Amino acid sequence: MKLTDFEVLSFDCYGTLIDWESGIFNALKPLVVRSGKKLTRDQILEVFGRHESPQQKATPTALYSDILRKVYDRIAKEWNVEINQQEREAFGTSVQHWPPFPDSIKALNYFKQFHKLAILSNIDRGEFEFSKEKLGVEFDCVVTAQDVGSYKPDPRNFAYLMDALGKMGFEKTSILHVAESLYHDHVPANAAGLASSWIHRRHGKEGFGAIHVPATEATYNFRFISLAKMVESHKKLILEKTDNVIV
Repeated sequence: MKLTDFEVLSFDCYGTLIDWESGIFNALKPLVVRSGKKLTRDQILEVFGRHESPQQKATPTALYSDILRKVYDRIAKEWNVEINQQEREAFGTSVQHWPPFPDSIKALNYFKQFHKLAILSNIDRGEFEFSKEKLGVEFDCVVTAQDVGSYKPDPRNFAYLMDALGKMGFEKTSILHVAESLYHDHVPANAAGLASSWIHRRHGKEGFGAIHVPATEATYNFRFISLAKMVESHKKLILEKTDNVIV
């Protein structure tokens, strides 16, 4: 199996293309300061992860901005800190400020030359538009939690993606799912029979960060520490075929 065997690359967005951990950490700073807690960045992210997934399961049809507001409420309650409505709203709408990873834009524009690009993301359509503008590429298929009525790792999200791509003429075997989270993406991708590429953004760091949930049973067909490394590997395969310089 080679990276060039696939017609479609389906991407998780937040954690893979968009640096959601930096976004979450920065948006939670005011609450952390008011709590008086001396927590590391990873400890703060783990608190978030511990509350995000249960909230998504409890309210699967809620827009992601409302998920974030509820997560803020849960963390404030855990830390016994009074809710500040301005902080709460800023956190709930913080996705618009979350930055792309440094290699995301260049990688997407490179892959666009050879593959159809899809998104399968735990987000809603409105907020994804903020990130899409930052990423600077036109995706051929976009599936959000809002479209499905559930959040990954629910298998319905992957079924919805495969159905959407199937209507475009793509078989399951022609799709490679590209994602960071083993829990949200690779485990359900395995169950759906999709090949996957692990972009291990958190390599060298302890714990699971904002994902929080271990998923040691996940498997994957490729592993890279960044999208830039995946591009390098892809370029080598193309050069073997063409002997041309790929930019």
